[in-house]
Amino acid sequence: MSALFAATYPERVSHLILFGGFARAADRMPEEVWGARVEHLIKHWGTGEMIKTVTPSQASDPEAISRFAKFERLSSSPGAFKTILLLNRQIDVTAILPTLQVPTLVLHRRGDIQVPIALGRKLADAIPGVKFVEYPEGDHGFWTGDTDAVAGDIEEFVTGHRESGSSELERVLATVLFTDIVDSTRSAVSLGDQRWRRLLDDHDQLAQQMIGRHRGNLVKSTGDGILATFDGPGRAVRCALAFGAAAQQIGLPLRAGLHTGEIEVRGKDIGGVAVHAAARVMGQSGSNEVLVSRVVTDLVAGTGLKFAERGSYELKGLPGRWDLFAASV
Repeated sequence: MSALFAATYPERVSHLILFGGFARAADRMPEEVWGARVEHLIKHWGTGEMIKTVTPSQASDPEAISRFAKFERLSSSPGAFKTILLLNRQIDVTAILPTLQVPTLVLHRRGDIQVPIALGRKLADAIPGVKFVEYPEGDHGFWTGDTDAVAGDIEEFVTGHRESGSSELERVLATVLFTDIVDSTRSAVSLGDQRWRRLLDDHDQLAQQMIGRHRGNLVKSTGDGILATFDGPGRAVRCALAFGAAAQQIGLPLRAGLHTGEIEVRGKDIGGVAVHAAARVMGQSGSNEVLVSRVVTDLVAGTGLKFAERGSYELKGLPGRWDLFAASV
């Protein structure tokens, strides 16, 4: 039903996620085998018999069998369940799958007895642009086994990152610095590729020198700017001012933005609200200006740095209004 809905109303669907699925129910087992299986299930309905194929890893646990048996009895009568099985046998979305236009994730476990892994692969092969994740082991029931891996894959597919379940994820307090060359496109056109490339090389060398001198961490170059972090907000502000002054001497006007907050360390990259906030602060900065959030000014009080009020702003994607200040020495 979800595949049919996504194909019919793609404008109402952001993502389609299929777990332990198949395209055609008749592919699961031959007709004669299926008929005998139905009669067996109906005869033992309410005893927890289906646990043997849905969550076989729990099939030797009396408590789990008891819970499954109760689930069977409360969910349907034997007659109604037989009707559901007969209807499910008619499911065939083979012709629909190639028409799907929404981002689709197919998840399947190799140990799935209820729906064999081959049917999951066949399902994925029929969907354009699908992302297919195959787990080495586990049951048909998604609530058993390595649920963190499943939840993490779903979260990453929908949001673009994992908030939890990753051993590499570390949260630390840091001051984030973003810089950007003002009117870089116009400068590149007027100077030509070779001269502009040399200037960018000089810019990158200056960035490394200044960040190293102020004991910061250069996370990455953004093409015509940099992203860096510092464990001390005072050194971060001084680095931004020194970098701006040095870049101005070689003809490159910079703008910079700083904010202090908790960041997520993802390998060599960083993320989190504090990173977005620093980028938005920089977006309000003028040529040869270093703007900081109020958090930064509060943390560096008494260090000799000076700050001038630049007003209160609404920063895109961030709640409330933010007081911004221009830094100087």
